[in-house]
Amino acid sequence: MSNLYTSPSQFSQAIQDPRKTVYLYQNQAFQNALSTSPEKPTDWQPLGQLPPLYPEYLGDPKFKHTHQLRFAYVTGEMANGIATPNMVIAAAKNGMLGFLGSAGLPLSATEQHLITLNQALPKQAWGANLIHTPQHPELEIATVDLFLKHHVKRASASAFMTLTPALVKYAYHGLTQDSQGHILRKQHLFGKVSRVEVAEKLMLPAPEKLLQQLIIEGHLTEHETQLGRLIPVCDDITAEADSGGHTDNRPLHVLLPSLLQLRQSLSLDNPCCKNIRIGAAGGLGTPHAVAGAFAMGAAYVLTASINQPCIESGLSDAGKQALHEATETDVMMAAAGDMFELGVKVQVLKKRSLFAVRANQLYDLYKRYDGIQHLPQDSVDKLNTWFQQPIESVWQETQPYLQQHNPQDLVRAEQDEKHKMALIFRWYLGLSSRWAITGEQHRSADYQIWTGPALGAFNRWVKGQYLEDLNERTVGQIGLNLMEGAAVITRANQLKNAGFELSAEGFEFPPRPIHLS
Repeated sequence: MSNLYTSPSQFSQAIQDPRKTVYLYQNQAFQNALSTSPEKPTDWQPLGQLPPLYPEYLGDPKFKHTHQLRFAYVTGEMANGIATPNMVIAAAKNGMLGFLGSAGLPLSATEQHLITLNQALPKQAWGANLIHTPQHPELEIATVDLFLKHHVKRASASAFMTLTPALVKYAYHGLTQDSQGHILRKQHLFGKVSRVEVAEKLMLPAPEKLLQQLIIEGHLTEHETQLGRLIPVCDDITAEADSGGHTDNRPLHVLLPSLLQLRQSLSLDNPCCKNIRIGAAGGLGTPHAVAGAFAMGAAYVLTASINQPCIESGLSDAGKQALHEATETDVMMAAAGDMFELGVKVQVLKKRSLFAVRANQLYDLYKRYDGIQHLPQDSVDKLNTWFQQPIESVWQETQPYLQQHNPQDLVRAEQDEKHKMALIFRWYLGLSSRWAITGEQHRSADYQIWTGPALGAFNRWVKGQYLEDLNERTVGQIGLNLMEGAAVITRANQLKNAGFELSAEGFEFPPRPIHLS
């Protein structure tokens, strides 16, 4: 038969379309062969068949059903509006779930974005980011109130180290029961975690003390808390491995199985935990990585860093170009602006930027000295150069902002010189990410761009291919290619495990234009 394949290279060619059934045969001349036609070849012994594996089949069917998705694929909430409404809309239009990068934005700007998304996506699934702000818990509650006001049905909780009233309010607000007694959520909270101890709190019902606090403060009703005692805070947990931004640099092949095992152990005493869906994020920049995540049992996959150079991204062209040139090793951990005093770090791009080195030196100065006036003169001179203005001018710029947004910080700074120094340093740490978004040319050496090593792997995958061109990089095309490629690679492994020898090409998937039907 003309479509009978008997060599490793022929096998590899035949399985590049995961939508075709492959028929497996054997005879005396060849140990194994396959065909893409159901017609049996003469003198060949049928061994079985390899059914189609559509990209839509990957992941947890309940995840796709619950969130009304075609693909078990999520685009992450890159902060300060880098994950724009256009990015969220593009993901939804391609049957995926996108989260708005609302962290770091003024509530007024977030509200306008929510209005835009509600108008553009009245029926499709989408969500927004709820980030932990330990210094200002009132901001978490205000954000949740805004989400509830505009009927945001999905929120991704990031950088949380423990349960807070805002998380539980969003998760349990509006809980009801159907006629069969099943508890129905009005909102779905996605918990993004990199630590097992944090995941455990999100996988269990909220503690009684916190529920009582929410009742007393008027955030939840007695009925809502009664139902909340019977379900976990989150039905969807994202295992955040070695990612951009806030990360503990956990390897995905360590973190994901740990969370799957945690779910199993918790469900022994808490049956409500057994249906929690656990997705994978961090390190997912190639079809191989995505296929590996699904093979380990991920309910869904989430990508973020690789979407920053997309057409729909809110990052500046200069920032996109820097990411376009990055390799796997062009990343570094740097002091985080939002949790600076706690010593928390974020993973950022170090190519073309001095931000990471400077941010870490700022934290070192903060640890060693009790105020600006205690800094050595050479350190003061260095800071004046980095800030491109005298330190005192930075403080004068910072005060009006604090007066408007965080007046309690201003009061504390007048009494605590070390806190004042932290606020001055946070001026640089905060603005550096905005300079990368707005493309401030005279600040290019200070760009703070959150990314992980997956971006370098992605760049290597698309080198010389369709998606190398930044003008072709859209959220939809990246997601479709990753899912299509993951399906191809998964089937290649199925054939390999069945005893068929494939050439290296069988485990490769060059990106190509993909159009949904």
